Amino acid sequence: MHYELYIDVFFLINFMMDYIVLSLTRRILKCPATHGRICMGAAVGAFTTCIVMTIPGMNMFLKFILFHMVSNVLMIQIGFKIGWNKTFLRAYVLLYISAFIIGGVMEHLYQYLRVGSLFFALAIAGYYISLSIWNLMTYLAERNVRRLGVRLSKDGKEYETEALIDTGNRLRDPVTGKPVSIISAKTAVKLGISMPLEECRYISYQSVGKPDGVMPAVILDAMRVEKKPLVLI
Repeated sequence: MHYELYIDVFFLINFMMDYIVLSLTRRILKCPATHGRICMGAAVGAFTTCIVMTIPGMNMFLKFILFHMVSNVLMIQIGFKIGWNKTFLRAYVLLYISAFIIGGVMEHLYQYLRVGSLFFALAIAGYYISLSIWNLMTYLAERNVRRLGVRLSKDGKEYETEALIDTGNRLRDPVTGKPVSIISAKTAVKLGISMPLEECRYISYQSVGKPDGVMPAVILDAMRVEKKPLVLI
């Protein structure tokens, strides 16, 4: 079977896809690489791919080695300018993750491809969709990590609920100096704490829309935090 390979078009397509994959990897890796370096890395990746594809008689195993151990390594080192350390290994893995995400998006968008000239527009759309997917995955992962199961105890009563790790909460008890955890009125009722409280002290706080708020302070017997985060859908 005879195939005709237009090397200029092949190079342009590979350059475009390598640039998109490197750009997405850079965003995930939070690498300060410039667009110029990304272009250089994509160009080297596309050039080495063209060389490998045009060498006659090369077996598939050798092509596999050249693609994954030479071309991709050169793209990472030139595009990100990082050393041979854990950052490189992380970039190498993220490169394949980015390619996998973009490949899946492009495979889905391919069914809507009717005109060949729209390929580059769809490639750009695939990049932004892939970036949105990754941002959503990161948000859900961080959301799960920040939510932990807790068991509260007060006067022999226990109640299990869900707690949110709020790094912006710097509220402390002015009397004891200990950090304050905020519970809802529903949780307080579950623990047998009647609202409103008859004898308690109040802690002043500031929040969005309420610069001079106050809340009652209750000292619980115990608050046990689960080691593993809750799995939320």
